[in-house]
Amino acid sequence: MATQTQTPTDYIVHHLTNLRAGDGFWTFHLDTLIISGLLGLVILALFRFAAARATPGVPGGLQNFVEIMVEFVDQQVKDTFHGRSALIAPLALTIFVWIWLMNFMDLIPVDLLPWLAGLADVHYLRVVPTTDLNATFAMSLSVFFLIIFYSIKVKGPAGYAKEMLLAPFGKWFIPFNLLLRLVEEIAKPVSLSLRLFGNLYAGELIFVLIALFLLGQTLTGVLTSATGWVMLFTQVILGLGWAIFHILIITLQAFIFMVLTIVYLSLAHEEH
Repeated sequence: MATQTQTPTDYIVHHLTNLRAGDGFWTFHLDTLIISGLLGLVILALFRFAAARATPGVPGGLQNFVEIMVEFVDQQVKDTFHGRSALIAPLALTIFVWIWLMNFMDLIPVDLLPWLAGLADVHYLRVVPTTDLNATFAMSLSVFFLIIFYSIKVKGPAGYAKEMLLAPFGKWFIPFNLLLRLVEEIAKPVSLSLRLFGNLYAGELIFVLIALFLLGQTLTGVLTSATGWVMLFTQVILGLGWAIFHILIITLQAFIFMVLTIVYLSLAHEEH
């Protein structure tokens, strides 16, 4: 619970402030880097463990889960991607599982991990990496660079330049064609990053607003008054309801990011 000296504004700002190092452009959000990196290692270790323990007979729970995930993503790639590449399916699987796990951090009580970090004299900690625009934009830029790489690799430099300059209106409208194509290309990483960031940021903010019901209340004060019990009950019901609905949001956002990545890379592999 928040301390009695905090105002609602202080409480919200505190929860929406990253743990930072550096100044200006070279400011690093350490909580985003550390938590996303740890979650990536968890995924690698989990899938590696499942692969090492895989058996041809009746699969265990972990093996069954991993196989379902692999088959689900593989089917999405087969339905959407029309080229040939050994990278796309593993990339799509990594994107879906990693983003889902980062989104899942939003379901942890908003005060729990910041409180634990405070015991170690860490004053700020945002535990959901996808609520940081730097993280979502970095992932979308990685996809954008892959789109450009495969476009040049499949079509060749001349073919890619011709597509940029001559489509859709031919050689007499090269400046207009180029302008349209640049807007289209730039929109891909921008839409990918902002969609994921916006949905998760809003979800995090709602959890913080729900936590404000008990701002400034001690546990003793809550449990010894009728008003405290009503506020606690309201907070639990609202938090539980939003958490259940939020499971759909975090899964849907991870799925959308994965599918759009497959679609964009499929377009990059098409020869015109």
